[in-house]
Amino acid sequence: MQRNGLNLNEIKDKITSIKGKGIDITINRGRKKIDIYEGIIENIYPSVFTVKILNNTLLKNVTCSYSDVLCGDVKIIER
Repeated sequence: MQRNGLNLNEIKDKITSIKGKGIDITINRGRKKIDIYEGIIENIYPSVFTVKILNNTLLKNVTCSYSDVLCGDVKIIER
């Protein structure tokens, strides 16, 4: 179910425009599991994008799809 007023191409354009900038990302993994990270959008691909997580002890990448953003499972806030 689409939760925001944007379509898939508009979401791709927005994410492309904030590539390399700092973001706060909230990921709803289901069953009341919500992860909140600070990171940078590192790479953009046709179906997914990767976020480099900025944390002192944890260095990892998270991969998200544009459809997850469209459905509201992934929320991105630009810092």
